[in-house]
Amino acid sequence: MPIKRLREHLDDRQINYAVITHSPAYTAQKVAASAHISGKNLAKTVIVRTGDDLIMVVLPANHLINLKKLKDFLGTEDVALAREREFKDNFPDCEVGTMPPFGNLYDMQVYVAKELTADKEIAFNAGSYQELIRMKYKDFANLVNPVVGDFSVEGP
Repeated sequence: MPIKRLREHLDDRQINYAVITHSPAYTAQKVAASAHISGKNLAKTVIVRTGDDLIMVVLPANHLINLKKLKDFLGTEDVALAREREFKDNFPDCEVGTMPPFGNLYDMQVYVAKELTADKEIAFNAGSYQELIRMKYKDFANLVNPVVGDFSVEGP
């Protein structure tokens, strides 16, 4: 059960959260539709390579990373979307592409698009194609300590 590690982490810290089970979905927008959540209210985790490091970039499901903005924000030109083969082994307890935005559990820095900080809650994949977690954004931020920035644009 991919969600086990994350649930234990949240339970150990006495964080209130809800698990949302939905029909299998494989893109952020389809997950949002399947779970009856607006794309702007569902966070997606994208793995980015910067130099030799991998980082998590978390943004609304209906947004795209603006690589120029991200490069400016990080202060480096060496930024690219990571390929699945580059990061899948970092998440042995997750189905590929369903990583929760808890970089602290996977030894990765987390960068959050400022748009996500406006909502009281955050919902995100919980390591499987059928489960989401919804929790207070404040609790998420306290646990993960993400760097917040302006590096996403609304998608088509």
